[in-house]
Amino acid sequence: MMLSLQTRSSFFPLVFSQFKPYSSPFKFKPYSPPFKFKPRFSTITMSSSQRLVEHIVLVKVKDGTEPSKVNDMVNAMNSLASIDGVLYLTAGPLLRSRPTAAFTHLLHSRYNSKDHLDAYNVHPTHLAAVTSFLFPICDDLMVIDWVTGKTTLKTPATGSSLRVRFLKLKGEGGDDQEEVKDKVLSVVRGMEEDAGEFSCGENISPERAKGFSIASLAVFPGQKEVESVDMEEGLVKVVEDVEDVVVVDYVLP
Repeated sequence: MMLSLQTRSSFFPLVFSQFKPYSSPFKFKPYSPPFKFKPRFSTITMSSSQRLVEHIVLVKVKDGTEPSKVNDMVNAMNSLASIDGVLYLTAGPLLRSRPTAAFTHLLHSRYNSKDHLDAYNVHPTHLAAVTSFLFPICDDLMVIDWVTGKTTLKTPATGSSLRVRFLKLKGEGGDDQEEVKDKVLSVVRGMEEDAGEFSCGENISPERAKGFSIASLAVFPGQKEVESVDMEEGLVKVVEDVEDVVVVDYVLP
């Protein structure tokens, strides 16, 4: 029997809740500006009333999983690019991750609006892919979505590299939490000038994010450029306000 839209909407966050909480210490290094990049992109331009939404899924595949099953998962995830409303989607193995053993794979996609993302989340093709190919081999995962505040973002080209950062703030729920978020977001936005393309924002899907509330995405022309910038770069300014950080690098196939 086909699930109603309302039922499937509530189902999707619940199936992600089976995975264990993530936590690890993270040390920061002082900031030093990297060299400037000239990006290789195509551009998506939206109407003035729309703000693009980023969707990031980090996956840890179970140790000892057969390579064929991992390939099937990656292929299934990439096939989701054909769903209506998906502007761009890529999925595959990470180049590197901090902490090292935290995650193994990434999916990144982009949408015109949160409504388009919500429709993607409950789409039967998406639900079939994650239940048939992802969950059986998944040891852990984390999902963060954010509204970019931008009407235009450039779609990363093949060979480009992504750097994704997730930040968990100290004292979540405290009286000064909004002030802390604004401070951290201001620092994170200041990193924009050091990447070819950049977006950041506050997480809008807290039920799947293990307490991480701020995310950023920087795009570099290639693997060499992203490897030249330390994974902890620029975060020393917020060390007093951040409890934990996850940083991953990914190269578009």
